[in-house]
Amino acid sequence: MIRKLSIRAFKSLAEVDLELGRVNVFIGANGSGKSNLLEALGVLGAAADGRVDDEALLRRGVRPGRPTLYKSSFRGEDVPVMIRLEAASGQARYAVELNNPLELPEPAWTYESESLTEAEKPLVDRSNGNAERLDPKRGLAALKAVEFPDSPAASLLRWLSEYAIYAPHTNTLRALSPDPQTREPVGLAGGRLAEGLRSVWNNIPARLVDDVERSLERLVDWSDGIGASKVGSDLPLAPSVPSAEYVVRFKDRFMAEGRDELTGYDASEGVLYVLFTVILAVHHRAPQLLAIDNVDQALNPRLSRALMKELCSWVLAQPDKQLLLTTHNPLMLDGLDLENDEIRLFTVGRSRKGKTVVRRVQLSLADLQRDGELWTVSRLWVMGHLGGVPDV
Repeated sequence: MIRKLSIRAFKSLAEVDLELGRVNVFIGANGSGKSNLLEALGVLGAAADGRVDDEALLRRGVRPGRPTLYKSSFRGEDVPVMIRLEAASGQARYAVELNNPLELPEPAWTYESESLTEAEKPLVDRSNGNAERLDPKRGLAALKAVEFPDSPAASLLRWLSEYAIYAPHTNTLRALSPDPQTREPVGLAGGRLAEGLRSVWNNIPARLVDDVERSLERLVDWSDGIGASKVGSDLPLAPSVPSAEYVVRFKDRFMAEGRDELTGYDASEGVLYVLFTVILAVHHRAPQLLAIDNVDQALNPRLSRALMKELCSWVLAQPDKQLLLTTHNPLMLDGLDLENDEIRLFTVGRSRKGKTVVRRVQLSLADLQRDGELWTVSRLWVMGHLGGVPDV
C-alpha cells in the first residue's frame, strides 16, 4: 500500500507531502483541494500504467482538462514546466516528472523523468540524459515490471495503476443512467450495482461474510432481505422504467406480505449508496487502493457515522486494502478511531496565496476534553478547532 505521497505543481497542490494510513479521511471547505489530491494520485496511477492521456485519466475518475488547468499557477509566480509525483510503500518508491506544453498541448503527456527503486536499489532510472531511444510518451516502469513480477516494486506499480476515484450518482445507482466508466465490480458512478451485489458474497474474505451481513442488517434496518434479480414480470417495476439486466431487490419488513418487494428504483437512495460503499470496501475485484469522493452523499448523519465505523473495521481486516475518502458530514468523523494509527484524518485548506495545505489531525482523549466535558471530533470540527472550514 501507499505510505508516502509527494505532489509538486499539480493544480492547487504546489507542494504537498502526506504520510498515509489504511483509512484516510480528508475534510475541508469546498474548493480547498480535496478532489485535486485524489486526482493527483490518479495521474500518478496512469503514469505507473504506462501512459497519461485523457482516456487513461477518465478511466481513473480524473477530470480531463487542458495542461493550463493541471499545472499550478499562482499570482506572481512562474508556471512550472513539469508536474512531479511520487509514491512510496514500505520498500519501493515510484517517482515521475510529467510535462505537456501549455502552448501546443498533445494528446499524451511526456515523461521527463521516471524512477522506480526497491530497498534503495534503482530498477528504473529514466532521465533526459539516458532517454534518447525511449518513447517519451510511454512509461518505462510499466514495461520493466514484467522482469520482477512478485517484487514489492511491482506491487507498488499495480496498486497505483488500479487506483480509481469513485463518485456515485443516484440515477446511475438506480440503473436509470449509464455509467461512463464501467469497472469491476461496479462503475465509477455506481453502474452495475446489482451485478456487484450478486457477486460480492463469492468475492469477499470468508472471515468478513458474517460481519458484513450483520452490519447490513443494522445499517438498513427496514430491510428483511437484500439481493439482485434479473428483470422479469415478478418484479414491481413499471414497464416504462429503463433498467439493466439485473436490478437491486429489497424486502421491506414493515410492508404487508405480497406487497413487500421493491427494487432499487423505488428504494431510498441512501441504501444504494451504502451498498455501493460496502461492495467497494470488501469485494475482491475492487481496487486495493481506491478513493470515494463525497462518501457521505445522501446519507443521514447518524448512518454516516455508523457506516464509517464499519468501513474502518472491514478495511483493517484486509492486509492490502487502502481507502481515501472525502466528506463534508461532521458526524462521519465520530466513526473514526483516531487512536489507531492506521486511521488518519486530514484537514485541507488554502494558504493566503491560495496554495493547498494538508495537515494531519491527531487527537488524544485529553484533546477532546473541553470546558469540563468530553467533546466529539465532529463538534471540534464544526466549531473551527480543527481547521478545514470555510471562512464565512
